[in-house]
Amino acid sequence: MDRLEKDEALALAQLRARDFWSALVLIAIALFFLWKTSGLSLGAHSGAGVSSAGWYTSAAVVPFGIFGALLVLALVLLGISIRSGGAAQAMSGLGLGWNPQEASRIGAIGLILLCYIVGLVPRVDFILGSALLITALICGFHGRAGRGATVPVLALGLAGGFALLAYPQQSDWAQSGDDWMTLGLLISLTVWHQYTGARDRALRLTPVLALGLPLLLICAMAFGFRQNVPNRSGLIFSKIEYTYYVHLRPLWRS
Repeated sequence: MDRLEKDEALALAQLRARDFWSALVLIAIALFFLWKTSGLSLGAHSGAGVSSAGWYTSAAVVPFGIFGALLVLALVLLGISIRSGGAAQAMSGLGLGWNPQEASRIGAIGLILLCYIVGLVPRVDFILGSALLITALICGFHGRAGRGATVPVLALGLAGGFALLAYPQQSDWAQSGDDWMTLGLLISLTVWHQYTGARDRALRLTPVLALGLPLLLICAMAFGFRQNVPNRSGLIFSKIEYTYYVHLRPLWRS
């Protein structure tokens, strides 16, 4: 029993050490993108005799929010690791042992985020792209062991790669071919997860969270704060925007 407890304590210490290094990597990524985003204007300015409304219309608000949230989460993870002794374990070198499962997990998360940020965000409907991201993260890393993240990584890679290769120029981003591809992959990944995922509450909530969160976020940004949103010509958001301005808004303005 004592040996079992010692083994569990050692495994937990190594996990906290890896959390320490993961938090540092996430902090570096968040700070880098926040620094790049800082080059965008965040405030009222005038151009060609036209004055912008204010900070909430800036294109920098969305990336600031995304990478600011990533920075907060990384700092929380870092704090938990430090309080649990993960920093000391990491610095002593005991947590640096090669673990293929941990390495593949971190690599899979990195690939998913890369495909989402580089391929999907500028080109694909924000609701569909974010729903595919959330579904991939849940079904790939919740209740699955071994190579459970392989299918989600392939789904994001196929969606992001198709969008990047088929529509490389900004002038092509209004087309909907990549939206339909992402929608098909989202449906396929959702069905696969419902049949193969762990039978718990997260399984039932995955489609609701995947579609509900980005839908709520983009509607709040576009119609509440009236700021720029990624790819307004997206397959779903363009229909929502048309319905809002043509059918809903005139009801209470009249």
